[in-house]
Amino acid sequence: MPISRRLSFRSGAAALIALATLAIGASAANAGVLVASAPSCDDQSVAKTFLPWLDVADYTALAGGNFESGAAGWSTNGPASVVSGNESFNVGGTGDANSLALNNNSSATSPAICVGIEHPTLRFFAKRRSTGLLASLSTLQVQALIELADGTVVPVPIGVVTNPGMWQPTLPMTILGNLLPLLPGEHTPVAFRFTAVGGDWSVDDVWVDPYGRR
Repeated sequence: MPISRRLSFRSGAAALIALATLAIGASAANAGVLVASAPSCDDQSVAKTFLPWLDVADYTALAGGNFESGAAGWSTNGPASVVSGNESFNVGGTGDANSLALNNNSSATSPAICVGIEHPTLRFFAKRRSTGLLASLSTLQVQALIELADGTVVPVPIGVVTNPGMWQPTLPMTILGNLLPLLPGEHTPVAFRFTAVGGDWSVDDVWVDPYGRR
């Protein structure tokens, strides 16, 4: 698959560095919604899901991120729903048949996932469904939801996706800066929010490299 056709993104490094600064000197963490709902860090299995795109990193599937059982564990805002039609590369298996449809100005937020503090990354598949000149300017905005020591959950931009109107894997979206280790073993819970801006989008097969680029 030609690398030139992968989707583009913009990093939210500056915002995360600012958050890391705010966290310095924080006392013992208060368990907020992400800490309370984070799964065990020991239950993750990994695979080189994006090796066909020359990405040798190990990724773990984000819970419910293939949307084959609906959107269990996800929350939506606006007209967003699971629909028939899988991403065209079938990385989860040829039997997969669903994806998440986000209409303009709607969003979906994933369950929490346990990650290390060593710059974890996110990749998934996306397709712009809207057509026309104005729709071609639409984007899919991606935020990481990070919990601070006082339990406050803060959204941080990590990427903006553009697309020619066909299924494509995104580039790796990196959560830069040191995340506050709120769980044992230098881990922290993170959730992700996907928002369609200016047009309708589809999302499927969401994967996280929980320990970043090796």
